[in-house]
Amino acid sequence: MNNRVEVREFLTSRRAKLTPDAAGIPAAGLRRVPGLRRSEVAALAGVSVEYYAKLERGQLAGVSAGVLEAIARALQLDDAERAHLMRLAQEANGSNALLRPSRRPKQWTVRPSLQWSLDAITAPATVVNGRQDLLATNLLGRAMFHDLYGDPSRPPNFGRFTFLDSAAHRFYPDWNLFADMTVANLRTAAGVDPHDKGLHDLVGELSTRSDDFRRRWGSHNVRIHGTGVKHFHHGVVGDLALAYESTALIAEPGLVLTIYAAEPDSPTAHALTLLASWAVTSDTGLSAAPAR
Repeated sequence: MNNRVEVREFLTSRRAKLTPDAAGIPAAGLRRVPGLRRSEVAALAGVSVEYYAKLERGQLAGVSAGVLEAIARALQLDDAERAHLMRLAQEANGSNALLRPSRRPKQWTVRPSLQWSLDAITAPATVVNGRQDLLATNLLGRAMFHDLYGDPSRPPNFGRFTFLDSAAHRFYPDWNLFADMTVANLRTAAGVDPHDKGLHDLVGELSTRSDDFRRRWGSHNVRIHGTGVKHFHHGVVGDLALAYESTALIAEPGLVLTIYAAEPDSPTAHALTLLASWAVTSDTGLSAAPAR
């Protein structure tokens, strides 16, 4: 991905999202652009208009950390957006290569000890990479995300499922929220490793096949995926409200382990018990080894 284009579109989109009122600037006079003017961002960051205009044209090479922090404060970037800006600057300086995940073999397989660890978890558990490929699960996780395995592509991918499979609109009660999160996760991954060919190919495929994806990709939103509550509607056990916790796998750079848990003695907890029973007794191949 072209770094200058990414920088330009990211900064422009953040400026367009910040209203004068939110920035504490009087909204006097006719405004021909959404959000703040370049001159207003420059004033908030304490730099000249000409210098900020150069940055917004994508020229981040050599920009000091102090200026980047001032721009982040002026645009009121959240933690994910700030980290994304810093990665774009590192890429412009040629120093981002040290931070990229190491290349994983195309035929990467789950280490036995990792699969044993997943199987020891009694709640649904998954391992996902930055491209949102579902690389490994325990039995309950495979049962929970059973719909993803309907796609013959291997490994299953949350991006393809969300935007290209009609089942996603049933599985995600708030499909728009999940669609936004999925694209933001992919955009964040693109900032971490802008030279990931697999991610380039996925974005190209989804942009070609889905107007919804293409529009969201152009928004340049990023996010940090860590913890929260997600709502699902499973085809077998119905509605699920699951807390999730995600953590990076130290032994597998670039991979994230996520565990989904229900509030004790809640309807979702009882539904998971039913799902576990279904997973063991179904004849749908759930007990087969995870996709490689």
